[in-house]
Amino acid sequence: MTITTTAINLELSPALKDYAEKRLQAISKYDSFTSIDIELSKTTNHHRNGEIYAASVTATSSLGKIYHATSEKVDIYEAVDDVRDDIVREIRSTKGRDHSLFKRGAKRIKDMLRGLRN
Repeated sequence: MTITTTAINLELSPALKDYAEKRLQAISKYDSFTSIDIELSKTTNHHRNGEIYAASVTATSSLGKIYHATSEKVDIYEAVDDVRDDIVREIRSTKGRDHSLFKRGAKRIKDMLRGLRN
């Protein structure tokens, strides 16, 4: 699994890079990923009250599924935490949806086989 971290309009300190990679490496327990791309940025300077930071994550699973999440917060660390929660929520809902679809298909096949037996 490769983790790529990029920064836009922001200096990427080693502490911030380690924090983002450590927080997002933990999503590998939900699925096997080939790559995780993290983009940390500071939005434009047109805001009156402070700076707004954005974190964006694109994770590609080994089966080819692509998960994407984005978050904007006042603190860059909060944005990283929020984007991690969003991507975990997306992975869980997709896995649950796939599992229930598989169970419905298996039930339908079982019902058809019962009909052939009678």
